[in-house]
Amino acid sequence: MRNRYRTAAQWLLLIPFIGLLWVPFCNFNEPVLLGFPFFYWYQLAWVPITAFLTWIAYRSTRYDD
Repeated sequence: MRNRYRTAAQWLLLIPFIGLLWVPFCNFNEPVLLGFPFFYWYQLAWVPITAFLTWIAYRSTRYDD
């Protein structure tokens, strides 16, 4: 049962990988947010999302002694 949670948590790490490296999805200037084109604020929005997903994967796979 523990391995199932570990594997699912590790699949979470693919979300930022795909979201950031799939360039046709984010290669736009519109919509603009606070004067920043879409590409820049999209990339910046992934920073906390990636940190949160990494934290979930870490908490799910670490071993408590």
